[in-house]
Amino acid sequence: MMLSRYLPQNLWAALKREWMIYHLGLPEFRFMFDPAPPNEWVSLDCETTGLHVGRDEIISIGAVRIVGNRVMTSERFEVLVRPEHGVSAESVKIHRLREQDVAQGLPIDEAMKQLMRFIGSRPLVGYFLEFDVAMLHKALFPMLGMGLPQSKIEVSGMYYDYKFRSQPAHLRQDIPQIDLRFDTMMSDLGLPVREAHDAVNDAVMAALAFIKLRQLKG
Repeated sequence: MMLSRYLPQNLWAALKREWMIYHLGLPEFRFMFDPAPPNEWVSLDCETTGLHVGRDEIISIGAVRIVGNRVMTSERFEVLVRPEHGVSAESVKIHRLREQDVAQGLPIDEAMKQLMRFIGSRPLVGYFLEFDVAMLHKALFPMLGMGLPQSKIEVSGMYYDYKFRSQPAHLRQDIPQIDLRFDTMMSDLGLPVREAHDAVNDAVMAALAFIKLRQLKG
């Protein structure tokens, strides 16, 4: 039987939080469980050596804070990460980061510590964030015994909901075919497109889309 079925939701959430803090591998990062600053988020993106969570590695992380309707680009987080197994020629074609570019990057553990301090307890925002979070969790589990506890907000999901609501009511019974490609979304929202496959640029664009979609929802 699941205990969560028999407890009020707020009590279950509090118990789960305390359990996670107690088992946190590095207690100095317990601040991630604090209440999030009101109206603040962090948009993030990772560049990797490939798209296989099990065997590929993070080589670049970019993140920006969002405060209200502002993207705080002057307070951005940007690091290169030194991979253990090198960078393939195929991945260089995508993110343009060569072996020599990342050779002096941070060890993954240090990059994760700096990222956690930058994020604090703020909710995370991203475009197809699930992959980035999975890559981060692969690095964090050996350190923390868990992944990032902050809530996560998927921008492509917000965009899908926006497009779905825009459908005439009689068409909503069918699942509409909505183009979720990044360039399509940015163009449809009337937002500027930066050079892609750069971690900071991708984080900024996801942040702009997040702000615009929140405004459209309101």
